[in-house]
This record gives sequence, structure tokens and C-alpha cells, in this order.
Amino acid sequence: MTLVVQTPEGLYCPAADAWIDPWRPVPRALITHAHADHARAGCGEYWAIGRAEDVLRRRLGQNISLHPLSYGDVLRLGDAEVSFHSAGHVLGSAQIRLRAGGETWLVSGDYKRDPDPSCDPFELVDCDVFITEATFGMPIYRWPSGSRVAQELLKWWQEAPERASLLFCYAFGKAQRLLAELALLGINDEVLLHGAMVPITQAYRDQGIAMVPTQPVSALPRQTDLSGRLILAPPSAHRSPWMKRFKAPQTGFASGWMAVRGARRRRGYERGFVLSDHADWAGLVQTVRQSKAQQVYVTHGQSEVLARYLNEVEGISSEPLATLFQRESDL
Repeated sequence: MTLVVQTPEGLYCPAADAWIDPWRPVPRALITHAHADHARAGCGEYWAIGRAEDVLRRRLGQNISLHPLSYGDVLRLGDAEVSFHSAGHVLGSAQIRLRAGGETWLVSGDYKRDPDPSCDPFELVDCDVFITEATFGMPIYRWPSGSRVAQELLKWWQEAPERASLLFCYAFGKAQRLLAELALLGINDEVLLHGAMVPITQAYRDQGIAMVPTQPVSALPRQTDLSGRLILAPPSAHRSPWMKRFKAPQTGFASGWMAVRGARRRRGYERGFVLSDHADWAGLVQTVRQSKAQQVYVTHGQSEVLARYLNEVEGISSEPLATLFQRESDL
């Protein structure tokens, strides 16, 4: 590795004197998106897409030194040209392109290729060296469309009018995608939200993302009959005291992990919906091919599996790159 090197703080670009999604506080951080495993508190200054600003300030502090950018803006940092390009992962997510010394490197962050009404679509970027994620880097991971999953969710919800329908999903990205997918289906029924989802959902609305109407569960009197209502909550709320409010609810979980046989039963949910904000196997391979990269480094998740496939089947020089975070968590 040359233009980007590994340090104890994370991936570092000496030409720009900047770290990409650093693991520890650094003077200058280039942030791909606002999930907790990519945006850490305590840095001197942050550079990120402006659409992510509200969520970043909520998570890292209102007074952080933040330089908001638009997709495609080219800035000069030291001896490097730096630009941010849509990753299609969550609101304000980006791939970061670095150019210096005649080389072009691309750090993907997290990304997906599937259409998603809650964020900007993925942008294909040519590069010489590509650092790609591989959270779901195995052939068993193949995603249905978000529209199809929303239709399955709607049917599950409407077929149980006598029960509250509790759907557990990640609070930032997944919840808002589902709300936007339901809106595309023409649904206008109000969906209730766990408190952890309320500020982030409002941040999406402030950016003009169309979603079905929502209200916090806490805004309703405790005696309210919630039969027939759809409630979204983070996985951390499952089997917590918060659930005592609901009488015999049906429960579901929306995640890419639901593609694995038995995952739903092990996690204790009645229904699993296969929906991810990461690229599936086909999306990962397609993106590497289309990037035209001559060298690929694979991080997060199934990095060894994807690197081996790229080397042996695609003929693209690839190797795993160890990172601090190796798995999607409850974000």
C-alpha cells in the first residue's frame, strides 16, 4: 500500500495528511458515513457529505469542526485531490476518492447497489486501487428488491389486525428505508417509532426524504390499544422492559442476516425479512469489476472469501485488509 497506509488509528493518506474513518481521535478525519463504526468522536476536524451533518452532530457533538461537502466536490488537501461520491448505503454516505502521484485510490466505506428511496444512488468510480467492504461477502447473500420486502412486510402487518406488529431493524438507515419503501407503495397509515429512531428519522425528513407518517410510541397514552399498529424498534429493544407495553405482539427482524437459515429462530423472532444496506455478493463482485481496479483490498466481514474469489476466479489481484470492525452491528 502506498497512497493509503495502515496506522494504529486506521487508514491514513500521507499525501492528504488525513485518516479515512479513523478508529481513534486524529487531527483530520474523512468520514464515509455516520454509522458508529465509521464516525468516531474526538477528532480535530471532520470532512463529510453535508446531508449527513445533522446525524453526525447528534452522534459526535453539536460543536464538532465539520466541513460539509457535496457529492463530486474536489478539494485539495496537501498533495492530494480528494472527492466524495455516493455509496448508496445510508443518508449522506460516500466513497472517498484520493488522487496523488499519478495514482487513484477509492475507499468504499459501506455501500450497496440496490435502489433505495431513502438515499442517493451508488455512483460508480474508476480507480487504480479499490478498498472495498465485504460485510456480506459470501455467495449465499443475494438480496430481493426493497419493494418486494416492503410488500412482504405490509402483508405481514395487515394480516394480524388483532396484534401489534413489532419490527426490529437498525435505527439509522434500515428504519428510514422501510418507511420510504412503504410510502412508495402508497401507504399513508401512521407507523409508530421507538424513541431511538425519532431524531434520525426527522433528519431524513429534513433532507426531503418522503416517508409514511410516524409518531413516537411514547406520545401515546400507555392504555392505548396498539392492536393492528406497526411499530419499528432497534434490536436492542427486543426482550427489554420496553416491550412490556405490548400484549402478545408478533415480532419480526429486517436484516441481511435473515438470509441465513436458522438466524431468525436463533435470535428469537417470529418472522425474518431479508433487507440490507450493504451490497450482496453479486453487488460486491460487480462493483469490483466495474471499478477497473488493478489491485483490491478487502475489509470488513468475509474479506478472505471475497479476496480469494477475486484472485482465483476474476483474476484481479486482491488481499484481505484487517480492520478494527468486522461486522455490521446494531447501529
